[in-house]
Amino acid sequence: MSETDVQARILALTERLHHLNYQYYQRDISEVSDQEFDQLLAELARLEQQYPQFAQPNSPTQRVGGTITKQFPTAEHRYPMLSLGNTYSEADLREFDERVRRGLEGADYTYVCELKFDGVAMSLTYQDGQLTQGVTRGDGTRGDVVTSNVRTIKNLPLHLRREGPPQPPEFEVRGEVFMPLPVFAELNQEREANGEALLANPRNAASGALKLQDSALVAARRLRFYAYAFLMPGRNQFATHSESLEALAAWGLPVSDTWRRCHSLAEVLDFVHEWDKKRFTLPVATDGIVIKLDDFRQQEVLGYTAKSPRWAIAYKYPAEAARTRLREVEYNVGRTGAVTPVALLDPVPLAGTVVKRASVHNANQIAALDLRLGDLVFVEKGGEIIPKITGVDVAARPADAAPIVYPTACPSCGTPLIRPAGEAHFRCPNDRGCPPQRKARLEHFVSRKAMNIDGLGAETVGRFFDLGLVSDAASLYDLPAKAAELAQLERLGEKSVQRLVAGLEASKQVPFDRVLFALGIRYVGETVAEKLAAHYRTIDALLAASATELAAVPEVGGVIAESAAAWFQESDNRAMVERLRAAGVQLALTGEAPQAVSNRLEGLTFVLSGVFELHSRDELQALIQAHGGKVTGSISKKLSYLVAGDKMGPAKREKATELKVPIITEADLLAMLPTDTEAAETPEEADSAALPASAASAAIGSTDGPVAASAVAPPLPGPKAGTGQQGLLF
Repeated sequence: MSETDVQARILALTERLHHLNYQYYQRDISEVSDQEFDQLLAELARLEQQYPQFAQPNSPTQRVGGTITKQFPTAEHRYPMLSLGNTYSEADLREFDERVRRGLEGADYTYVCELKFDGVAMSLTYQDGQLTQGVTRGDGTRGDVVTSNVRTIKNLPLHLRREGPPQPPEFEVRGEVFMPLPVFAELNQEREANGEALLANPRNAASGALKLQDSALVAARRLRFYAYAFLMPGRNQFATHSESLEALAAWGLPVSDTWRRCHSLAEVLDFVHEWDKKRFTLPVATDGIVIKLDDFRQQEVLGYTAKSPRWAIAYKYPAEAARTRLREVEYNVGRTGAVTPVALLDPVPLAGTVVKRASVHNANQIAALDLRLGDLVFVEKGGEIIPKITGVDVAARPADAAPIVYPTACPSCGTPLIRPAGEAHFRCPNDRGCPPQRKARLEHFVSRKAMNIDGLGAETVGRFFDLGLVSDAASLYDLPAKAAELAQLERLGEKSVQRLVAGLEASKQVPFDRVLFALGIRYVGETVAEKLAAHYRTIDALLAASATELAAVPEVGGVIAESAAAWFQESDNRAMVERLRAAGVQLALTGEAPQAVSNRLEGLTFVLSGVFELHSRDELQALIQAHGGKVTGSISKKLSYLVAGDKMGPAKREKATELKVPIITEADLLAMLPTDTEAAETPEEADSAALPASAASAAIGSTDGPVAASAVAPPLPGPKAGTGQQGLLF
């Protein structure tokens, strides 16, 4: 294939995939199977890798992320991102309408009503139909440039469609980035299973995702976007806001179809009342209605106050609340042993559902609310997915209301509960013998993001556990030998068993990092499992690693390392690993490990601390290891160098100074590496060298921070935080 043919194929694939994404995410139409889509995307990625000069700036391959940003640059908004005036009162809406009427001196006017989605305000810039920049609201004047992160939002077009009205060469779109409610619920279930604190609401989850420095992690959060405003330099080409929304939709931008033109305040109030309950049927959190003047010229006439426009207002729905009786508190034991109290209530309608249960979180909240059995309690949803108790009607408390006594023993196995220092939850430490913990670990092992065993879902594996057919993860691979027995079970049958057996066999090809995640080690989520697998490559290396060594792996840290090391040292766990090995489960990464570039750093050990200018910590660790060095997480007398970046904590500096460990900069470290010419030598030929003596001696005992090397080699190429242009929003 000639380069001309390659370029044409890349363009064709890019356009095809943009079209398929639009059809799927905007119109709910699947023109091709998932497999065919993945094949087209894989072909494009392969061609872009071989011929990077032909890759398009907004290629569909960027959807998966992969950009590392150590700190986000900021950009000034071309148009300030002002706040809207808020009200919870229909009387205030009437006053707003009267102010509009007076300001327009009796001229006819129309409003546009839109749902106020509870997410993160975002300003996007499009140039020649291409997404060029994404900027957060920030302080309204400047925001963070998060372009790499917003490019992972799958319903957001990177390349606009050439349909509808003409597109200006450059314009800005303002809208809301949000996390769909089902995604939020799933994320919290995973965090609870991993023993992590639950996220408060979808808005916080979306905001936190956009601040992640690895765009691949942002992609995994499955954020979505709705556009609600159009701005352009000079005179707006549209006469009304409603025309601009229709144009944005025609160009392929996601605009919620819930907006409506209203010709009077009465129609506005009808819209407000209609969505008061109806909004709970949507897969996105909403907290109100935005009312805007439709005519752009009339907007200019009314203008702005110092903080908000005079032509728009946000009506906020009061938090959904209900009053009901607390009958009982039950205590659930999770996979990690955390004991979570759940309030059992008299059924009460709330936010479109009938609520019978509510979260009480932990013993601290029970004490803070002074909850008692028989109390009349207030329950809210607000932005939460799970109802929670927010207060007690103390005046209506029955005389016989009994204080809630938190259990001291596990409600399932009777083991005395413990409360680790610094944690809010009590835990059952009997992880080997506590039935709910064992069952939950099995359910986690077979789950979609872990082993994803076809024909063996959480309900089925829980049933097998209750029947004594399985006891731990390794015992699942004994099920094929029990196929005849399984086929006799109610609601199973021969075909289901065949599917289950095939699913177990297929799971033996699941990559090692997902197997590691599936083991259910506390705090070891998907990302940490991937990092550990990439670093150690085999389960045997992990079994031999100490907590200190594990803590040196980027994004692991002390708490995770201690938990993982304890898990690997437990004899029952090690025995289960051997049974998984015997069953044929992948316990090592396939393919060759990265080859050493030189032995220049052989025998040297480094600690990396702070934020670095040219490379991420992962990249610096990979460089050190590629040249024979080691990276650890703690400072000791045996440490060769502390590599100090920006914002390094004072404790490490003080300890390194006390132990006379040399403190060096990123530039010093890079100067220790061979030049391009030297790197071409074999490791045996490369000359082993340490930091130049002058720099090393200057670093010893230094209390003023990193020192400059006496000779600095040209820095190796690495990603730097990009600069951006101005952004915008409301």
